[in-house]
Amino acid sequence: MRSYRVLAYGAPLEAVDRPTPEPQGSEVLLRVRAAGVCHSDVHMWQGGFDLGTGKLSLKLPVPFTMGHETVGEVVAFGPDAKGVTIGDLRLIFPWIGCGRCVVCAAGDEHLCTQPQILGVQREGGYADYIMAPDPRVLLDANGLEPAHIAPYACSGLTAYSALKKVASAIADGPIVIVGAGGLGLMCIALLRAMNGRGTIVVDIDERKRDAALAAGALAAIDGNAADAAAQVTQAAGGPVRAAIDFVGSTATTKLGVNVLANGGKLVLVGLFGGAAAWPLPLLALRAITIAGNYVGSLSELRELLELVRTRAVPPIPLTLRPLDQVTAALDDLQTGRLVGRSVLVAG
Repeated sequence: MRSYRVLAYGAPLEAVDRPTPEPQGSEVLLRVRAAGVCHSDVHMWQGGFDLGTGKLSLKLPVPFTMGHETVGEVVAFGPDAKGVTIGDLRLIFPWIGCGRCVVCAAGDEHLCTQPQILGVQREGGYADYIMAPDPRVLLDANGLEPAHIAPYACSGLTAYSALKKVASAIADGPIVIVGAGGLGLMCIALLRAMNGRGTIVVDIDERKRDAALAAGALAAIDGNAADAAAQVTQAAGGPVRAAIDFVGSTATTKLGVNVLANGGKLVLVGLFGGAAAWPLPLLALRAITIAGNYVGSLSELRELLELVRTRAVPPIPLTLRPLDQVTAALDDLQTGRLVGRSVLVAG
């Protein structure tokens, strides 16, 4: 099998040929049909995140194979694997935990402090084949288009989990979405399928604002405008009960808080980097909730896939590339040239 691996941080990924692994125990081997290119892959490729101190963290031991948004076809499985059949098309839940801690026991293994994430600690989908540790992380994707559903394993799941955190607000009026990249566009599509009242989108890129309007946003505001917060409030008809920040910078989180009504909630998703300094009494006096959101659970991914099957969620703009163009896909994402998402597809 061939995989495209990070051998040095920031360097082009290298094609490496190795023996195709043979599944043992409950393992399932899948031929990769589609692998989404996620912005968190850019952070891992570069070696970490800006934590607001100018320092990078999260360096992983090299070499490793990224790719955590993967759809594959079952080609082999171990003797203890139950409920799978050769030829099955499956969307893989990558956010695997240790399975022993209280967090995993509560069904939140994506928050485990000893993770075994596919594409991070385990070999990922930027390869001909990927090994899943157990059939329980494989979701039925038969009858669905692999390239369309691959991003649901991360961007779709993240957007869906964030929307659930503001579920009480989405039927009352528009919510604010900051960032119209792949996550933001996915959020617009999912909100419509969840019968939400619409979105006011903020982005500094005109192309992405246009994409948001094409996806059904009620308004799209230039985040660089000096009066961006006032424009958002005017477009929404007043302060909003909820905002979701898919950028996660100092400027965007400030805007997110400024457009909230008293009692509103800001959900932070993006990992752009930086620090925020809100006057602490402000949070109590305005009864504001600030919540972090890190992807989502296996049960939420099952819910999401059912929503996709039953509500005809429209696909976001996709750029399809062969696997050997993975470095170009990462470059486009890092430089902001991409509208929507890139998905690597089998030749």
